[in-house]
Amino acid sequence: MHASLRRLGAAPAVVLSALGAVLGSSGTMVVPTFTAGNSDTSRTHREATRHMSERDRNEYLARMPAFEPSKTPSEGMGRFAETVRCAVGAVRSVHPQTSFAALGALASQLMADHDRECHLGERSPLARLYRADAQVLLLGVGYEVCSAFHLAEYRIQGAPWKEYRCVVLREGERQWMSYMDVDLDDGDFSALGAAFEALDTGRSETAVRHGQVGCGEARLFSLKEAVDFATAWLAGNRPPSIFADPSQNAARFLH
Repeated sequence: MHASLRRLGAAPAVVLSALGAVLGSSGTMVVPTFTAGNSDTSRTHREATRHMSERDRNEYLARMPAFEPSKTPSEGMGRFAETVRCAVGAVRSVHPQTSFAALGALASQLMADHDRECHLGERSPLARLYRADAQVLLLGVGYEVCSAFHLAEYRIQGAPWKEYRCVVLREGERQWMSYMDVDLDDGDFSALGAAFEALDTGRSETAVRHGQVGCGEARLFSLKEAVDFATAWLAGNRPPSIFADPSQNAARFLH
């Protein structure tokens, strides 16, 4: 789920309660709780240190807090994601940059074994959600923030990779880790989402259900259908040149 509470005009506790009532005791709610502040390869870090001297940057790096799943707040994910993360019974995956938080019956199962060297691929909660036939709910937001599409990036041939670095805790010790993973890019997700919805033209049974929630538009659709469509769409619509300048990628929190 992705939500803009400002566009909905509702308090986070109200939205959480309403969705909990809809899901019931057998349902599970999952939100992205991404973090960029613990990485020195992210655009967030570059902007924060842009005008610093080398000495100040080194001191800044030395002070950067290590990622702790139970304590580190998400960044730029919105108030609702933080409300879920902090809720009693919530479970968070352990990836230091692209974690998810879940609340409900399958929370522990869906959040388990998130490989620290795999952001959003086959060893992440997204793949588990795919296999569980989950649904994606967008509340007051568009496809540009649809994290599920990132799973498709791992399933296309020739996807570029890059090095990521971040600071983590290992056996209580603050350490830096680096790893190679897919160079994530959500710059064309709006166009991808529009193409996905265009499939519904003239169909009696639509892939995307639309509705009004508060003051915002809501979309509900199958994560599996969306990822399968995105895999084919990205393979046919991303020429190699789109990756030539990673600084232009819209997945700004990681680049």
